[in-house]
Amino acid sequence: MSYQPPFQITNEILNIVADISQLLGRWSASNQDLLSPQLRRGNRIKTIQASLAIENNTLSLEQVTAVISGKKVLGLPHEIQEVRNAFKAYENLPSWQATNAEHLLAAHQQLMYGLVDDAGQYRNEGVGIYREKQLIHMAPPANRVCLLINDLLNWLKQTDCHPLIASCIFHYEFEFIHPFSDGNGRMGRLWQTLYLCNWQPMFAYLPVETVIKDQQNEYYQALSTSDKASDSTVFILFMLKALHSAVNEVITEQSDQVKVQVSDQVKLLLNWLNNKDPQKLAIIMEGLALKHRPTFKKNYITPALKESLIAMTEPDSPRSPQQKYYITKAGEQVVN
Repeated sequence: MSYQPPFQITNEILNIVADISQLLGRWSASNQDLLSPQLRRGNRIKTIQASLAIENNTLSLEQVTAVISGKKVLGLPHEIQEVRNAFKAYENLPSWQATNAEHLLAAHQQLMYGLVDDAGQYRNEGVGIYREKQLIHMAPPANRVCLLINDLLNWLKQTDCHPLIASCIFHYEFEFIHPFSDGNGRMGRLWQTLYLCNWQPMFAYLPVETVIKDQQNEYYQALSTSDKASDSTVFILFMLKALHSAVNEVITEQSDQVKVQVSDQVKLLLNWLNNKDPQKLAIIMEGLALKHRPTFKKNYITPALKESLIAMTEPDSPRSPQQKYYITKAGEQVVN
């Protein structure tokens, strides 16, 4: 491996990685499904709103939700376009590989469509990053961008660093290179998410951007400190703490949501199905002493399926005569 980003692995960094891994391990052991559909959508919207707000987009969470839902919103046209672009980009995450340069350019094209003339292309001139009219970072020359990005992606492909650490190193190095004329911040956060969700799918819906937005000054300070040190250790530590907070938050939200949304009828269904093999609808109704099929499906089966507390043995054929239902690990968590 030719290129090696400068960084150090401290005990504090290792401890945070261990804590995050432990949280994810407990989560995976207790839930069959990643997150409820409502929480996935809600977190995706929060991610988009926060990432764009860091770049001075003024649309509120409610307005971003409305734009994504296809409703008319009173706002600046370019800010509305940013939301639409970001939503498409995050929805396209499964189609991209984090170590592929062509995919990186395609993502930038998607993210910056209609906002800059050179969307999907590396910058062709020098650029400096300013905060309050003060130059805080002069990016490498434009003629070195392609080489530097290829070196970084090759390192990402071959590194044996823990994915959590590698993703933070990539994020810092990407911002240092500043490969595009605009959109570098949102691209760096998007690509870190892509890399992490290839390791652990939960990260596709982890709103770490909301933590960064709430600690925006600290985010920029960590970048600046790492620049001055020519070493990304400080930034790695900041981002790991942000990831730890986001993981904690989303696990708590999911647990609270399950507890709140489970009705008495669904609890009866889950208790009956617990520790049983998959059962047909008629058998379940008989076991619960229920006779009205439409009411049973409306009050018991449908809400349990919606929250992924039960599942079908033949999900591609919901009306199959052989259809059976069984409790998921998320459903077991409710009754245990």
